[in-house]
Amino acid sequence: MLSLRLRALAAWAPGLDGEGAWRDWSRAPRALGTDGTPDARFLPPLLRRRCTPLSKAMLHVAYAACPEEERSAVRTVFASRHGEIRESFPLFELVVSGQPLSPTRFTHTVHNAQAALFSIAAGNRCASSAIAGEHDTFGAGIIESLCHLEREPERPTLLVLGEAPVADFVHGLTGEPPWSFALALLLAADGEGPGFDYELLPRDEREPAGPAAAEPLWPQALDFVRWWYGGAPSLELEARRSRHRFTRLAA
Repeated sequence: MLSLRLRALAAWAPGLDGEGAWRDWSRAPRALGTDGTPDARFLPPLLRRRCTPLSKAMLHVAYAACPEEERSAVRTVFASRHGEIRESFPLFELVVSGQPLSPTRFTHTVHNAQAALFSIAAGNRCASSAIAGEHDTFGAGIIESLCHLEREPERPTLLVLGEAPVADFVHGLTGEPPWSFALALLLAADGEGPGFDYELLPRDEREPAGPAAAEPLWPQALDFVRWWYGGAPSLELEARRSRHRFTRLAA
């Protein structure tokens, strides 16, 4: 069991922005939207023009969760199950048709695109990771963040997650709602902020495993938001291979 401090949380979805909106949503959860992009005027115009909707959403919450004076000094973990796959399919079609690819468009589709954009915008040269872990991506992001904090416990880690709807013709293969959302957590090994204990546990073998297992109604990241604002003492997220248990620490 490891203890973490959550110094800040910021989330975004179409029509949902700010702590008050997410507290209201946590009390009465509803399906999220698929269309919409947050304002990205905090970015220089040149960078803003290079951002896809997913990049704008992830950088929006990253900036909201991390104070300006710390943005150049935090380690970062950017996590997305699908990343920019929606931007990739038009490039695949160009390859199939024998057309040349645009280097600029290609740079938007790599999985560390958001990590690179944040590094440029914030002048951040600290260690960074870009990961994907199927529908266990949030849990994988927590573990990756813990690795960063183990390496440099005095330096906070900014965990940023985001998803955008995949192309319509592959949506049926994902087993998840086609929602747009982003979440950022500023995590620290100790210090100020409310805390929680984290445990990585083996999967409950009494439940069905593998592809036949039912997908959760909400992505893990949104389940965490609901728990954090809801006040329940603990949360357990079960994936196909593991479980993640979060227990709120007393104030």
